[in-house]
Amino acid sequence: MNPFIKLARSQVRFRLFLLSRLPSAYFSGIRIKSISEEKCVVTVPYKWFSKNPFRSTYFACLAMAAEMSTGALAMANTYKRTPSVSMLVTGMSGEYYKKATGITSFVCRDGIALRDTIEEAIAANGSNTITVQTTGTNEAGEVIAIFSFTWSFKVRLK
Repeated sequence: MNPFIKLARSQVRFRLFLLSRLPSAYFSGIRIKSISEEKCVVTVPYKWFSKNPFRSTYFACLAMAAEMSTGALAMANTYKRTPSVSMLVTGMSGEYYKKATGITSFVCRDGIALRDTIEEAIAANGSNTITVQTTGTNEAGEVIAIFSFTWSFKVRLK
């Protein structure tokens, strides 16, 4: 099994990873609900640390969960990779449709496209970019927000 997917599926180990590497995501309550080679589901709750004065989830917490749904799929293909591959968000856009007042789930289904983009960068011993999309919905299935992230991958030369 992919080592990053194994890490992400272990709730205790992944929470420790968040606490040490992404403390704002940890304290916001962001969690990976499920992850596979093809798709990742990340949730963010409406709670004290993630709320805004307008009684909804703060837009930045929504964006953080959205990024994690795409970034976890990217990390699954770059984590402990030889040759080493760096990853960086080079663009982001978001559209908000509805107030987030409960748990918002972001689903990215672009895992295979991310894998292929990274493999192309490695084959060329260079870099490559891809724009992926994630959709956030509430518990009723209503669309809260749609985000697009442009990821850049570059092979680290020794």
